[in-house]
Amino acid sequence: MTRSASTSRSTKETTISASLDLDGSGNASIATGISFFDHMLEQIARHGSFDLTIEASGDLHVDTHHTIEDVGIVLGELIATALGDKVGIARYASRVVPLDEAAVEVVLDVSGRPYVVYESDFPADTPGLGSPPFDPQLAEEFFRAVAGSGGLTLHVIRQRGKNVHHIIEATFKGFARVLHDATRIVNTQLPSTKGSL
Repeated sequence: MTRSASTSRSTKETTISASLDLDGSGNASIATGISFFDHMLEQIARHGSFDLTIEASGDLHVDTHHTIEDVGIVLGELIATALGDKVGIARYASRVVPLDEAAVEVVLDVSGRPYVVYESDFPADTPGLGSPPFDPQLAEEFFRAVAGSGGLTLHVIRQRGKNVHHIIEATFKGFARVLHDATRIVNTQLPSTKGSL
C-alpha cells in the first residue's frame, strides 16, 4: 500500500506544489522563501521519517502569513489524502519533546474532526526569526491550518521554555513524532466504532 500524495494550490496570494510520503525515510526538499520556516518543515520530515517536498512562492512583500498558513493547508490535505481510509493506523499519539530549556507536549488524534488547543502564546512584539522574519505567532496559524484541512484533533501545550527558537522547534519536532506514531500501521482494523474516520 502506497501512502503518499501530491498536490498543488494556487491563489492570488500563494502558489504551492507539494508531495508527502508517510512511509519515507526523512528526506526533505523545502523552498518557501522563509528560511526559518523551511528549517521547521525539514524537522517534520526528518523526525517523522516522512519524505516531504514543498515549493512555495507567496506575497512575502506583504508578510509571511499567507505563505505559512497556505503551506499548512496543503500539508493537511496531503496527510488526509495519503492516509486514505485510515484502516490499521494507531490513530492516537502524544509526546513531550524537549529542546534545551524548552519542553512542549503535543497530543494528536487522527479523528477526522479538526480541533486545536494551542497553549504556547508569544507576545505580539516578539522578534521574528530568520530572514524574512518568521513571526512566532504564526506557528499557531500553521498548525491550525494543518489540523483544519487534515481533519486532525491537535493539542499543543508549552510546559516550559524561554528561548523562542527552542519552543517553536520543539513544537515542530513534537508534531513530527506524534504524526509518525499516530499514522503507523498497527493492525488491519479501523480505529473507530463509527465505521469511518
